[in-house]
Amino acid sequence: MDEFWVFGYGSLMWRPGFDFIDASHARLFGYHRALCVKSHVHRGTPERPGLVLGLDRGGSCRGIAFSVAGEKADQVLDYLRSRELVTHVYKERRVPIALRSGRRVHAVAYVVDRAHVQYAGDLSSGEAASIVRGAVGQSGPNEDYVINTVNHLRQMQISDHWLEQVARQVAGPDGGTGGSDDGARAPDVSSR
Repeated sequence: MDEFWVFGYGSLMWRPGFDFIDASHARLFGYHRALCVKSHVHRGTPERPGLVLGLDRGGSCRGIAFSVAGEKADQVLDYLRSRELVTHVYKERRVPIALRSGRRVHAVAYVVDRAHVQYAGDLSSGEAASIVRGAVGQSGPNEDYVINTVNHLRQMQISDHWLEQVARQVAGPDGGTGGSDDGARAPDVSSR
């Protein structure tokens, strides 16, 4: 395999966890970023689930595409599978994406399995915010997850109006928790 691409739409964008040759803004058509996965461990509990991101069908999603050296493809796939397929709420897919340059490539992406028990369904921003508000898991408050995600997206100059709306509702009139900075830095994609 000469060329291997990975599409990131959430924390993979600023914390990929694998070596890559290049990174570029990219768009995936046919799926959108949504808080559609019930979190029973990291951002909630089985009794009080939170929500985390998934790629759900319909629309489009701006994210980051990572080019990986062909000889590292198997190693990166092993890493991604151990990170993304823990509860099998995501399905690994090779999807066509458009890079910022206009070039089209196929990339590995993880889309939500709508038949999985952790699939939360198509939620309004208000419904998502009410689930997020007050949920806490091993990785901390669900509010921090949402607010930090929106902050990272803004730093990368990626707009997600629905998620921004959820973050505003979660933050409330006083601006919310402010989120904690996880220290992760986004890859430099400004010139690509």
